[in-house]
Amino acid sequence: MSDSFAHSTSHNCYYRHKKKKSSTMFTTPFSSPSTAFFSPPKASYSSSSSSSSSSSSLPLRSSFTFYHLRFNATTSSSSVTTSGTSSSSYCSPLAFNSNNKKPKEISANMAASSVSSRTFLNARNEQDVLSGIKKEVEAGTLPPTIAEGMEELYLNYKSAVVKSGDPKADEIVLSNMTALLDRIFLDVKEPFVFEAHHKAKREPFDYYMFGQNYIRPLVDFNTSYVGNMPLFIQMEEQLKQGHNIILMSNHQSEADPAIIALLLEMRLPHIAENLIYVAGDRVITDPLCKPFSIGRNLICVYSKKHMLDDPALVETKRKANTRSLKEMATLLRSGSQIIWIAPSGGRDRPVANSGEWAPAPFDSSSVDNMRRLVDHSGPPGHIYPMAILCHDIMPPPLKVEKEIGEKRIISYHGTGISLAPEISFSDITASCENPEKAKEAYSKALYDSVTSQYDVLESAIHGKKGLEASTPAVSLSQPWK
Repeated sequence: MSDSFAHSTSHNCYYRHKKKKSSTMFTTPFSSPSTAFFSPPKASYSSSSSSSSSSSSLPLRSSFTFYHLRFNATTSSSSVTTSGTSSSSYCSPLAFNSNNKKPKEISANMAASSVSSRTFLNARNEQDVLSGIKKEVEAGTLPPTIAEGMEELYLNYKSAVVKSGDPKADEIVLSNMTALLDRIFLDVKEPFVFEAHHKAKREPFDYYMFGQNYIRPLVDFNTSYVGNMPLFIQMEEQLKQGHNIILMSNHQSEADPAIIALLLEMRLPHIAENLIYVAGDRVITDPLCKPFSIGRNLICVYSKKHMLDDPALVETKRKANTRSLKEMATLLRSGSQIIWIAPSGGRDRPVANSGEWAPAPFDSSSVDNMRRLVDHSGPPGHIYPMAILCHDIMPPPLKVEKEIGEKRIISYHGTGISLAPEISFSDITASCENPEKAKEAYSKALYDSVTSQYDVLESAIHGKKGLEASTPAVSLSQPWK
């Protein structure tokens, strides 16, 4: 989810309309329908020994009952406009609110006129869904390019969930996809504007649980693994003590945040729900991705890979990234922050000529910026190398694309994450001749650790060795069992 952090940014997100009650919800045997997507209980700090009764605590598909509930009543969605942004457009020139000005709420009368058409929430079957997309295009309320992506996403998601073998696949697909298409359609009409430090929107619509429940059916938990679970538990104890945690990780897909949370939510729900992701502008501008981003805690940045896409915006993007760096520093000074960053500046892709996947090289400047922020924040800080393997779920395009609107390939597959002990900068760089060599050496040490962990996950998942792929350095487990 993260792009480069050579120049960090962060901007709080302000949603441009209060959501009407959605009729598509998901519950488990331990939660009532009324709390599945609306007004959930506030997340509490939970130790590793505590269990969670929330719907996020049971990752296995067989643990869930899916309900497709419908209400007759609707409520209007209030809207806001942001300075310089038209609510009628579906993509603003900049990914997030970079001028530090608060959006202004519009009048109640204007808000009352902004009511969802319920085109997708009222869909009873696949035919209703696809005809609904066509209807909105013909009405001029849905851009054809977005409509094409919505239909493709529906069909690919259906194929993946059906292949999982879940007996309720059709019901799951209809529930999840109607909820997603409704959120996409709402955002087309009234675009959501992110600010630098975006806090996950949990009410009145719970975007976090929406994202979890959407990705969950794509994960084969029988062939998914967590490496070094005791280190994750150690991190939670450090957070309780007011320490800051930085996860230096590779990055594989738009589903990374959900995968991390799904594999940790049973034992460590606090980390799963409170992890902050350094996110590039792609995931907060692409209409098909935005609903998932709204459900995560983000520090929004403009990626170096796309910094020059529009020359007219380069300086504005750089200034926004500088402000994000300052906001990140403010967050870290408060302590008890856990932040995930991909110093590679983007998603991993297959190695040329081999087709094999491997973590993309880290950008040493991104690593060093983060390290210095932690060192000067005040509270104790810890930097851990983390590996993630989940590219089968939602692989990126084979090469970096300039235009928004990539094709979504979706599969059902095993996934994995792993954590290694923190790496001391002073220990690694003691013999380095100058700061530049020290920066490179530290970045390489983190990257080498991530690569080593990734190889173990690769052996367990693609090599089909399972738990037997464990090594003295990486002990695999399945904490949801």
